[in-house]
Amino acid sequence: MLRGSLFGTAWMTGLAVRPYLISRAVDDGLRAGDNRALALWVAAIVVAGVGLSWLGIMRHRTMTFIREDAKARSAAVVLRRLSRVGAVLPRRAAAGEVATVGGTDIDRAAQVMTVTGPGIGAVVAYLVVAVVLWSISPLLALCVLVGVPSVVLVVAPLLRRLERAESVYRQQQGELTARSGDIVAGLRVLAGVGGRGLFARRYAARSRDLLVEGYRVGSVNSWIDAATVAVPGLFLAAVVWLSARMAVTGDISVGELVAVYGYVATLVVPVWFLLEGGHQLIRGRVAARRIVALLAVEPDNVGGPRDTPARARAATVPGSRQPARPATPVAAPGDPAGPVPAPGGPADLYDRSSGLTVRAGRLTAVAAADPADALALADRLGRYAVSDATWGGVPLTAVELDQVRARILVADHDAYLFAGTLREVLRGARPDGDRERITSALHAASAEDVVDALPDGLDTPLDTRARSLSGGQRQRVRLARALLAEPEVLILVEPTSAVDAHTEARIAERLRRARAGRTTVVLTTSPLLLGRADEVAHLVAGRVAATGSHADLLDRDPGYRRLVARGDADAEQALR
Repeated sequence: MLRGSLFGTAWMTGLAVRPYLISRAVDDGLRAGDNRALALWVAAIVVAGVGLSWLGIMRHRTMTFIREDAKARSAAVVLRRLSRVGAVLPRRAAAGEVATVGGTDIDRAAQVMTVTGPGIGAVVAYLVVAVVLWSISPLLALCVLVGVPSVVLVVAPLLRRLERAESVYRQQQGELTARSGDIVAGLRVLAGVGGRGLFARRYAARSRDLLVEGYRVGSVNSWIDAATVAVPGLFLAAVVWLSARMAVTGDISVGELVAVYGYVATLVVPVWFLLEGGHQLIRGRVAARRIVALLAVEPDNVGGPRDTPARARAATVPGSRQPARPATPVAAPGDPAGPVPAPGGPADLYDRSSGLTVRAGRLTAVAAADPADALALADRLGRYAVSDATWGGVPLTAVELDQVRARILVADHDAYLFAGTLREVLRGARPDGDRERITSALHAASAEDVVDALPDGLDTPLDTRARSLSGGQRQRVRLARALLAEPEVLILVEPTSAVDAHTEARIAERLRRARAGRTTVVLTTSPLLLGRADEVAHLVAGRVAATGSHADLLDRDPGYRRLVARGDADAEQALR
């Protein structure tokens, strides 16, 4: 920034040198008929032009570096913060908002950094020109001293109006981007229920509203752009008119008239930079508010120690000696003051909020009347939300988070799939996974046909989210990846919701064998999976209403029977 300010000041101040050299060439060379003096002053003008060109290049290069560096640093800060927020992010900020902040707001905020160098140079050049003009005519200097601030004051109300309009536009833009992301993510579901046209019409209506707001912002922008050019031009014309009258009356020489014109014309550049800087500052402030709002998202207080020294080092901002501010850990009620060791081996999980006990080494299925209750249960057992769950009698929130993540895995049915070969996708959680383990995981997930259908098998590259695969294929790949991780406790959320009944039956049988002797929780309402569980819990209004085997619950729990039959009276009668 200091280097950019020095180059900017030297460049803008240097712009005032050439008018002085031209005035000397006119008075000492042309008017005096001195060819030698004329040649010397012309040579000085050429040298000054070369010097100004070099200064201009260095100023632009430096400010470009500052802008790009600021973008990289800002993106790094945002990404680190979002990675620390983790599972809370989708509940606090829409994907469209995050994308707009990363794609637009960071760029606009970084643009403000380029204002500093030219801005300081503009102020210094303004003062230098005023001093030089004072030596020619105090009246002209006074016009410049009063006129330049007046130009800025004329445009200032437009800048304030732009800030208001830009804030509204930016908010609506983020909402519309979020809606478009939701529509694209659920496009297949919308098509299946015939809602694609309805959502398309609603999106089009919101888009038209945003278009109107965009025209409003564009209108203010156009006035600012026009004023940025017209107002300095009018100021230049007024000063030249005044200096021309002074030259006619003999108060200043012809060379000084040329110099005055050059000085004032030079002032157009700093004035333009000041106005453009104000424009950029307004847009940058709006963008910075959105960035700060995203950085202010706090992770849920899930209690316990959150940051190891390795995490603190990883959170250090590039170019800074200070680590990024960690979220302050606050222990949940009843937690020990410090971290406690995790159970030495397989241990029971107990969720006090629902009354569910997950026995170690068994396959437990949970059938929830409300899917939201099942997701909340998974978050509590996986320590992604505030809870009073215990693990082997120890409060789950008191255990080091790294140990919880290493031994308890929550596998959602729509978990993210990164780009890469299928082998890399499967081995993401276990880089040392050999072919035999990969084959076993694919078999347990009934996903061998997915590999067989790909041209290069496991080495076939998949794009982000594996869009080239069908929904059922992606779900089986996710299940295989979770099984390949071989966690001590595996919590599966609706692992077979997108597959057909025959495939689901195979998965139910193979999942039991693959996880034999290890703790597994399956959140599902599928009779095929429920029938293979060692124990089934029926969750009603977030609490365990009944437990037992699948057959027992069908006999003695009408609510469970209706839930498993999924509202089908014939199916319910058959289950009886």
